[in-house]
Amino acid sequence: MKIAGFTIIKNAVLNDYPVAEAIASILPMVDEMIVLIGDGKDETEQLIKSIKSDKIKIHRSVWDTTTYTNGSVLAAETNKAFDLISPDVDWAFYIQADEAVHEQYCTSILQACQQYKDDLKVEGLLFNYLHFYGTYDYVGDSRKWYSKEVRIIRNDKIIRSFKDAQGFRVGNRKLNVKQVDAFIYHYGWVRSPETILAKNIHVRDVWHSGDELVNINPAELTHNFEDFDSLELFKGVHPKVWQNRIAAKNWNYKLDTTQKRFSFKNRLLYYVEKLTGTRIFSFTNYKIIR
Repeated sequence: MKIAGFTIIKNAVLNDYPVAEAIASILPMVDEMIVLIGDGKDETEQLIKSIKSDKIKIHRSVWDTTTYTNGSVLAAETNKAFDLISPDVDWAFYIQADEAVHEQYCTSILQACQQYKDDLKVEGLLFNYLHFYGTYDYVGDSRKWYSKEVRIIRNDKIIRSFKDAQGFRVGNRKLNVKQVDAFIYHYGWVRSPETILAKNIHVRDVWHSGDELVNINPAELTHNFEDFDSLELFKGVHPKVWQNRIAAKNWNYKLDTTQKRFSFKNRLLYYVEKLTGTRIFSFTNYKIIR
């Protein structure tokens, strides 16, 4: 069995994307790691080269935000990276630049890859998600955060990244997937005031163009971390590859996890999920095979 990792990144240093940690978190599970670097303005390539591994294969790309608008450039670049994976690979492990896999899940992930390798009905493997918010102490636990997503796909190039690269499809059809007993840790909202602004400027450039960019008020790109509907304290342990980043954190938010800001409908659905462990009446980007 052969597994390749793949990711895309642009301006990681300027926007403080933890892409080196993201890559390092899956390196033990992959035979090669495709890193597609966009046409940025910083030392992203040097950052990737600082990861000491001969598994990493760096490629370069130019992001076409004119043709691919409203975030679709992320899917276009993800497809480019996926297409660079060689035909002899069985599975492709997609990791985004602000995600990580805890080392405790490596065994179960590899076991699932082996278990379903020859079952061609299984087009992808589905992960649970933890979305960290503000600092490394809080996770979003409301329905606004997607609870699952596909991050390992079969190395079949009819599979394509979908919309803004959150998930994958075959044409318009959702992938048939199996659940993996593992979590992806999403750190995209763990930011200082300065880096959240840098990130939002980056997102603005991906999602808007032309007159839309001119008409955006820079004040709209800041973020009030008090503006959340529901959080809970994280009681687990972060991946080892994240420890240096956590130790270097120089900001702090004290957020009130007792605050629940829901409509009546969402409050009801929230507590149903808490009681049953099942999220009902929500959109899914995949079809789970039973």
